[in-house]
Formats: sequence, C-alpha cells, structure tokens
Amino acid sequence: MSHPFPPPPIQPFERLQASDGLLINAERWRKAHNYHRTRQNTHYQCLNQPGIVCGLGVRDIETPSKVEAKYRDGRWLQIQPGIAIDLAGNLIVVPTSYDFPIDLEVASSEPLMVYLTVSYIDPEELRSRESRDTVRETYRFDQRNSTLDISEIEICRILLQPGQKDITQPADVFFPGYNNVNLRYRRQAQARPQAIVRLAQVTHSDPGCDRNFFNLSYLLQSIEPLYSYLQGTEEAGQVTLSENIREYDLLYLTGQQALSFNNVELESLKKYLNSGGVLLVDAPRDATLLIESTYSLAEQLKNPLKPLAELRSDHPLRAQPFLFAALPIVNQRPVEISTAGGIILIIGDLASAWGLDKNLTLPRLAIRTAQELGINILAFAWRRRQLIGLQQEDDTGKW
Repeated sequence: MSHPFPPPPIQPFERLQASDGLLINAERWRKAHNYHRTRQNTHYQCLNQPGIVCGLGVRDIETPSKVEAKYRDGRWLQIQPGIAIDLAGNLIVVPTSYDFPIDLEVASSEPLMVYLTVSYIDPEELRSRESRDTVRETYRFDQRNSTLDISEIEICRILLQPGQKDITQPADVFFPGYNNVNLRYRRQAQARPQAIVRLAQVTHSDPGCDRNFFNLSYLLQSIEPLYSYLQGTEEAGQVTLSENIREYDLLYLTGQQALSFNNVELESLKKYLNSGGVLLVDAPRDATLLIESTYSLAEQLKNPLKPLAELRSDHPLRAQPFLFAALPIVNQRPVEISTAGGIILIIGDLASAWGLDKNLTLPRLAIRTAQELGINILAFAWRRRQLIGLQQEDDTGKW
C-alpha cells in the first residue's frame, strides 16, 4: 500500500558543471544552491515524514493591548516558538511567540471544528521590491474549518460552539471539550515507516460480521509501538466486496454463517488476491459453516488451504517480525491457522483478544501475544502485496 505521505518525484537532478572560466551570474548561483537544497529536501522526504519537531505550543491569552476595541474578545491564542518540517522537506522555523485571533464564526446551530496550521513560505515567492543580499525564510499561520490536506502542519484544533464563546485550556488535556485548545492530533516529525498498513472489515449478510470491529482499531494502534517499521491507520475501514477494495492491504471477515458471494463479489475478490491483497477469515470455533465455506472458497480459487504446521517453520506468519513456536491461546485454546493464495483462515476468534473485553478481564500478556500475531499477519499482507506489485506492470501513482 502506498504511503500517505508520497515520496518525492522520480526525476534526475541537474547540477552546475564547473569549469575554468565559468562566469557566475545570479541565475547560475541560484541553480547551484537550489541543487543542494533540493537534494536535502529529497533526502528528508525519503527517510522521514513531516510534522512538528519541537515547540509550537498553544495557549489562550488576553486580547493584546494594541488591538482595536471591536476585536477584543476571548478568542486569542499565543503560538510559541518552534520548528516543523513540511511535506516537501522545508524547515519551518518560528523564532518568536505570535499572537493569533480565532475569528471564524459558527454559522449554524452545530459546532464547528477549526484547525490552526503553519506552512512554509519561500521568500522568493513574496516578490519583495527591496534589493537585499540576504532574505529570511518565513512562515504563515492559517485557520481553517475544513479537513486539512496532508501537506498542512496542524498546530491545534478547536471545536467551537455556536455563539461568542471564550477559548480556554482543557481541564483534561487527554479529553478536551468545546472551545478547548486540542493538541492531541498534532503530527510529530519522525522516521518514515516502510508503509502505512490499511485494514478493513468486510461487511456482509452475517449479523455477526462486525462484532470485532473496534478491536481492529486496537490492533492498528499497536503496530507503531511494537513494530515501528510499519504504521497502521487511525481506524479500520468498512467495505463490501463489490466496492473498490484495492486500497486495503488486508480484509478482515468474521461471523458464523457460510460465505456467499455473487459473481461480481467473487471476481472482485479474485482480482484483489491476485494483485497481492490478503483476506483474513477469523472464525470462532463453533462457526462450522463459515470454516467449511472458507475451505471451499480456497478450493474454488485453486489455492487449497494448508495448515501452518505443514508449512516451513520460517513462514512469515510464524516468524516475522515476531517468532511463534506455539500460537496464541484464546478462550483457553491455541488458535489454528491455515493459509494459501492470499487467504488466511484462523480458527479460534483471534481478534477478540486484540482489544479490551467487555468485563476487562483479559490478561495483558494474552492481548499482547494476540496483537503480535496480528502484526505478523499485517506485515505478511503488506510484504506479499509489495513483492507481487514489484513483479507487475509499473503502476506508480495508481495505488
């Protein structure tokens, strides 16, 4: 699956060819320096992802004294000094505190989410009429009421209530409320993972198909702290096989009833598996109809399932990145795994141990062990898709 932060364009660099007698003018000087700047930004884009490096804190303040009386309200913020790096690899340096008014109004009876962002400004784009030997790279703060683009660096967000309300600090920073400064969604600059793994639950006619849906998000959240080479999306998706499923590395399916796909769904699934996607069927032990129909589906697709115990001991599901001799125990019995052709059948309801159970009695070790096997499955799905994709027609930009 492609990364949400796209890599730099695949294009060659051009640099100034030095030779005796070369005359240096402004254009050549600029070209020489742009070469180094572009290489530096490209290096950052390849190995890191954008976000805040340090600082850029936000606090509510009294209206500055120099502000006109009509703008004196309780919706002023002060942005602290700090550093960020944007999607293009540009360094954004805010050297001093900056007072900023939130002046967007809530036009309806529903609350309005306001995003405060910072972005890089190239001084050459400002077209200053002054002739100077040096120029300072600068930045711009903006407020928006629409979902941000991946190129924008979020500093904070505020859920504004209708009517004139003061903006304040939250009583609990983990659970901010209306008109509170919310810093929880700031993206930190960090090493770029190999990929972002995308997971979706397959919705079908079985009433129990969504019973483990919230546990899928727990699994996705566990990826980064347990295996930093990959990351998971914030939430799992929900799809039917008749939709565009290519954007997901792994499709999760559970329930009790037998699988029943029409011709369109079957053809969609076949293309998905052939392109490297993985279907995970997670069956409770008493879901006999689901288990038998999954074996039949694999036979129909000419990839009969084989038990993991019969495969190589270094099979990725057992050994990468976490090593399993015996498989995790769920509901007092070890799960069973069979796989072939991009289909993985787990008997034992593994996903029920990926998150919190209703009575909060599941031991930490049981959750962690189940999550580690879940990460093996996600890593297998991502790696399978990558290796198959590298052997197919170039599809750069399509996925």
